[in-house]
Amino acid sequence: MRVFHVGAPGLRELGALPDALPAEGFLWIGSARRVFELRQGELQAALQRWSLGALVDLHVSDLLNNQLPSHYDYTSWYDLLVFRRLAAAAGSQDLFVDDEHGTMASAERALRAIDTSPVGFAVFDRVLVTVHPTDCAVHEHFAARLAGAGARLPASPPDLMLRMVNHMVDSYLDLRRLLTRQLGYLQQRLLDPKSRFGDWSVLLQSRTALHALEDTCEDQRSAMQEWIDALDEWPEPAEAAAQRERELLRVRSRDVLEHVERVLSHVRRLEHSAETAVQMHFSAVAHRTNDIMRTLTVLTAVFMPLNLITGFFGMNFDFLPLVHSSSGIWVAIWLMLAVGIGLAVFFWRKRYLGEERR
Repeated sequence: MRVFHVGAPGLRELGALPDALPAEGFLWIGSARRVFELRQGELQAALQRWSLGALVDLHVSDLLNNQLPSHYDYTSWYDLLVFRRLAAAAGSQDLFVDDEHGTMASAERALRAIDTSPVGFAVFDRVLVTVHPTDCAVHEHFAARLAGAGARLPASPPDLMLRMVNHMVDSYLDLRRLLTRQLGYLQQRLLDPKSRFGDWSVLLQSRTALHALEDTCEDQRSAMQEWIDALDEWPEPAEAAAQRERELLRVRSRDVLEHVERVLSHVRRLEHSAETAVQMHFSAVAHRTNDIMRTLTVLTAVFMPLNLITGFFGMNFDFLPLVHSSSGIWVAIWLMLAVGIGLAVFFWRKRYLGEERR
């Protein structure tokens, strides 16, 4: 099986499509979104020339829409899959270097380093059309891989599509380490008793980013599930080789769906971890507030009888005990010391003073 690839780094590539399909194998046409927008007429004419049928206008709009969520659609002559990638944005390579230390600036940048641009796939019988962002690492990876000697070539356009989608899902692994590290740094800052955490905007941004990631993964899962359902409805081929190829497509599709669900599960764990860290922070703040109020209450309870003693001997009466005695001041001082020390010992034994043992 041979794969003939027509890339589109410039405007001239789509104008160089062959007059006829190759005698064997299939044709992969990879186009950047801007190039596809400007030269879609050449592609539509080539599809008509190859007797495959043109892309419908609605699907062309879907392929050009940079904000479209992941979804699946089909016609009687081709299938359309739009899959939003999870990749590191350009200029964020330095965030993947340090695996131990983090800063608030790097945590904020990490939240903006997630690129979820969509990649569109139009799957014909012998042609695969992909529409991707300009700096799509997936396209470059597979173009270089298929051009290398000894590469294991995909058997059909759906097979190549599933390999590319699976590679996009697996590329989340680098982002997973990055997000885990930076959110761990935020949690350490949040739960540090010696730190006065005030970067709530970054924490709220992290929760918003995780919510958006969860929505993206759910759309990916729905699109892949619809693709699997449509694959089951395809007519079964008569040849044994075609049946094995169809079964391999089912296996690879379920494998991609499983990877998407694993990514979704990890995003939900990160989201739950962020929520738990916030709850633990407020619990720790409430605990420290209770300790402070307990200490102030104990001090008030200790000095209250002392104020009572000083208030008693401060009354303006001529006849008070010990007022005209030379030892009266010492008796009052020792009485106040005894009451204060006694109350302090009592509260200490009750563990109202000091930190609790751990």
